[in-house]
Amino acid sequence: MFARVLLFLLLGSLIVAVAARQSSGAGHQQTVIVKSGDTLWSIATAHFAGDPREGVWKIEKRNHLAGETNQPGERLVLPAD
Repeated sequence: MFARVLLFLLLGSLIVAVAARQSSGAGHQQTVIVKSGDTLWSIATAHFAGDPREGVWKIEKRNHLAGETNQPGERLVLPAD
């Protein structure tokens, strides 16, 4: 009897482990191609709600940027909010 219960619990755990998946609640990251005239401020304003300074900081941190200088054609990864 104990062996059957143990087997049932192990089988249940295996099913839950297979069915479990990573949450997608945080959203997916986006890639933005910088256009002529774009600034980190304008990109942050267009893609993040709230204070653009926080968006600029997130973009700089995610892309390992030292400053706000960017070039047309550059790809920037926008972190999931």
